[in-house]
Amino acid sequence: MTFALISVAVAMLCGEVGAGARAQQPSSAPPSPPAASRGLNTLPQEIPLWEGGAPGALGTEDTDRPTLTIYRAPRVANGTGVIVAPGGGYTALAMDHEGRQVAYWFNAMGVSAFVLKYRLGPRYHHPIELGDAQRAIRTVRARAQEFGVLADRIGMMGFSAGGHLTATAGTHFDAGKPDGSDPIDRVSSRPDFLILGYPVISSDPTIAHAGSFKNLLGDTPEPRLLEDLSNDLRVTPETPPTFLFHTNADTGVPAENSVRFYLALRKAKVPAEMHIFENGPHGVGLALNDPSLSAWPTLLMNWLRARGLLTRPAGVPASGR
Repeated sequence: MTFALISVAVAMLCGEVGAGARAQQPSSAPPSPPAASRGLNTLPQEIPLWEGGAPGALGTEDTDRPTLTIYRAPRVANGTGVIVAPGGGYTALAMDHEGRQVAYWFNAMGVSAFVLKYRLGPRYHHPIELGDAQRAIRTVRARAQEFGVLADRIGMMGFSAGGHLTATAGTHFDAGKPDGSDPIDRVSSRPDFLILGYPVISSDPTIAHAGSFKNLLGDTPEPRLLEDLSNDLRVTPETPPTFLFHTNADTGVPAENSVRFYLALRKAKVPAEMHIFENGPHGVGLALNDPSLSAWPTLLMNWLRARGLLTRPAGVPASGR
């Protein structure tokens, strides 16, 4: 499928008009797709990350309940799944243009998407957010057959602060607890690949997004925590292959964040691709209406195809259902 057709499909499904103007605005749970779209996809399904309440929950409100909203790929499913972490400075979630719309874009390529609603500051601080992301990865991996994806083709994508959470998940992971009583805890929390859109990466005060780190760690974070969550300093050869895009004109999160992460990946010999666009504000989402930035989804699609992630292996069911 060409990118032009994918863009049309996403625009029809999402009603995409001027997404960039809504950058970083909080949203309620993603609405159901219009009736016309139901021939392409099933209705999204929201599931809790933990039954009976999440560890460390401070209440029982919606904001205390981390969830995944599942957007199953249509019948051309290729076995790849992506967990999507919307941005919002760790205090809100841009669930529409950095969540729902992106999920439908993945669906148009045969990729199943799982939009993560993670807990936020200042009510919650690290490591709660990372725990939610790790649980999301483990959940999709442990239930891969049920969701119609392959356990070794589960990536994570994040925008802005969601990009920081994604990079944290890609640099702070474990192999699981083989003797865990919960089957989900027995599997690895390592994403198989990362996709980072204008991500918060570094805690270096010269380029850091101070608001994100304040919401994540509080007013007076410990220096060791700031350093540990400067993810450019935590890249190793085991960090997953990564695709990054940013804009030079981003004044909210400077492009140096992506550059530092890319250089760390390069030093560790981790496969990586980065695109820095000259113009464009922070929080553009798919940027379908921008004549320059709208190229990034095409570049990502090419990267996924080159890595074999858009080809359905023999033996994988053609439907996620």
